Amino acid sequence: MELKNFVFIPVFFAAVYFFITSCRRLLSQLKVAKEENRFDSPGIRIKNVLTVAFGQSKLLREPLAGLLHFFIFWGFMLFGVAVVEGFIQGFYSPFNLEFLGPFYSLVTFTQDFLGLLVILAIIISLYRRFVAKVKRLDVDKEGKLDAAFILSLILLVVVSMFGQNISHIAKNGFIFADFEIRPISGALASLFYSVDPVTGEAGSAPVLYEIFWWMHIVLILGFLNYLPYSKHLHVITSIPNVYFSKIGDKKYALEKLNLEDESADYFGVDDIEKLTWKNLLDGYSCTHCGRCTAACPAANTGKSLSPRKIIVDIRARTAEKAPLILAGLADDPKMGNTLVHNYITETELWQCTTCMACVQECPVMIEHVGAIVDMRRHLVLTESNFPAELNPVFKNLETNYTPWAFNQAERADWAEGLDIKTMAEDRGGEYLFWVGCAGSYDNRYKKVSRAFAQIMQKGGVEFRILGTEEKCNGDTARRLGNEYLAQMLVQENVETLNNYGVKKIVTACPHCYNSLKNECGQFGGNYEVKHHSELINELIQSGKIKVDAGEKEEVVTFHDSCYLGRYNDIYDAPREVISSVKKNELTEMERNKSRGFCCGAGGGRMFLEDVEGGRINEERVREALETNPDTIGTACPFCMTMMTDGIKAKEKTEEVRVKDIAEIVFENLK
Repeated sequence: MELKNFVFIPVFFAAVYFFITSCRRLLSQLKVAKEENRFDSPGIRIKNVLTVAFGQSKLLREPLAGLLHFFIFWGFMLFGVAVVEGFIQGFYSPFNLEFLGPFYSLVTFTQDFLGLLVILAIIISLYRRFVAKVKRLDVDKEGKLDAAFILSLILLVVVSMFGQNISHIAKNGFIFADFEIRPISGALASLFYSVDPVTGEAGSAPVLYEIFWWMHIVLILGFLNYLPYSKHLHVITSIPNVYFSKIGDKKYALEKLNLEDESADYFGVDDIEKLTWKNLLDGYSCTHCGRCTAACPAANTGKSLSPRKIIVDIRARTAEKAPLILAGLADDPKMGNTLVHNYITETELWQCTTCMACVQECPVMIEHVGAIVDMRRHLVLTESNFPAELNPVFKNLETNYTPWAFNQAERADWAEGLDIKTMAEDRGGEYLFWVGCAGSYDNRYKKVSRAFAQIMQKGGVEFRILGTEEKCNGDTARRLGNEYLAQMLVQENVETLNNYGVKKIVTACPHCYNSLKNECGQFGGNYEVKHHSELINELIQSGKIKVDAGEKEEVVTFHDSCYLGRYNDIYDAPREVISSVKKNELTEMERNKSRGFCCGAGGGRMFLEDVEGGRINEERVREALETNPDTIGTACPFCMTMMTDGIKAKEKTEEVRVKDIAEIVFENLK
């Protein structure tokens, strides 16, 4: 053994011990939170890791930043081979990976090539953050220093790797090992070193090799041990966080609260121990990249809410309170603080539209919306603390089974003269048409209900309605945190549907669609649910209904409903319906499909006033008007209302119409 081996071994084991101790500290903090089973379906979870974590699929949605991170990520992954080689050399100096044969060629060439790309990526990243000052990357002073330090460490790790390889090549007289391919390092070695023609020695190369070797090893061990205390902890936790993310068709469904637990002294979440361990892991995994806040409609219109801040606050409160809980320091003054109020304000929580844009854009699968709704639940159910304008909404839902002050006896009046039977009159029919509150009472959207009903009749679809037995689906109450009221409505609806033996449902409201399809199963209601865009498209494609095929004369832009698109991946059906009317020229807004911008009405925001910042619907209408449309197409009653109000605010009611896709088809039926 050489001297460096005697020095390296204790340094290595001390660094590993310190790192393991830090990881155990972090894992122990997760234990203060509630348990949650995220260990099911390992095959699906591994697939997520391969596509999202290793494939960087979400990061690559933003090409430049995605490619920069892709090269840094994969550079580090592949540099891991060199790190392993260096660690083994610390125990036994002559060791190398030449025995890998042809695979060694791939390893050495890839390290050389990716090393250069990583250096370029870091330089560009530093430029974007500190010179170009990309808005979403703007963080506090501590965050900026941390980002600069981490990027500089990565840069030094790569530079030291090149220094080690370059000096090693020169030390060996510029003779490469079998299967060793290092074109960049070889060229640089020739530039920085020369071999004495008499002695055959490469000057200072042997000494510099040892310097760069130690530099590389110390930087790696230092980097590893800094991460658990850094805002870049995601380097360690992001892959596990992706693995444990929600999966399946119902991944965006809210969790059901056990309201029958008589021993419970609270409902919802006001502090970290009432969150789940996955929520705390989300806090560890936040990359501070700002993609969530950049996509957030509230943040985009000057409101206080920042999804990134919500997650950063969860981590900060975890760091403050978890050690106190674990140490049993119940009397510490910091225990008197709470996540809600002391870190996260009520104003922020009530500004969320639950549009899921933050979750969609997060590269490490953080679940912002579920945590926000859980905190709303605490405000409503435990503190009875919510905006005053929600009082009539909750009262109407409880007494009239609709958010508005309409009489339940009038729920089926929209269908007058259409010869539509209720389930009470005749249980036959293939589909139950779930009309929804807006489709039953709102004067504008009643026209959509009538148009869709007549389309189904024209297409030979046998359907029924519940009429006065239908009640609000509970989505509004649930997203506003009133789980008690929501469960009452859902349970009563499920009981009615099951009593009639309903199997297939169609609805024009994405909020009803999402509730019936993804959340009623928690209450014993399992149905095949279709959105009206899907059924209309099927009728057109099968030839059961036909639309006019005139010349193109009307420009239509389509606004994606968040609950139809991001929640349920229905993007193509409404567009195909619009395009089936040949006179329509479909044009897209800049933000469309999975990157669509919310109308501002989701999450119960339909019933709350904007007291801060601009109006989300007006921002969306501004974007729609940039396409110079004749018509803004919608597929949601909330979206229709918000787009219509936005058009009025922009004083464009004479030039631009807002129509549901059912109306567009109905007006052009042959």
